[in-house]
Amino acid sequence: MAVRAHSKSLYMDVRSSWCKGCGICIAFCPKGVLAADRQGRALIARPELCIGCGICENLCPDFAISLEVKNSA
Repeated sequence: MAVRAHSKSLYMDVRSSWCKGCGICIAFCPKGVLAADRQGRALIARPELCIGCGICENLCPDFAISLEVKNSA
């Protein structure tokens, strides 16, 4: 199952079936966007706080997070 959040300029997807629950993304998110579900896997808890920095996507060892930032022209 995938958990998705989006806004005009941002689309975030967390594939919970790929997540092993290491918590790296949660620990390094500078805005506290991610949290752990009952199984310890990442979920998007506060999507409105996401700044699109990509730290979560870059640090995820399971490639469970994808982030697409659409820059307005």
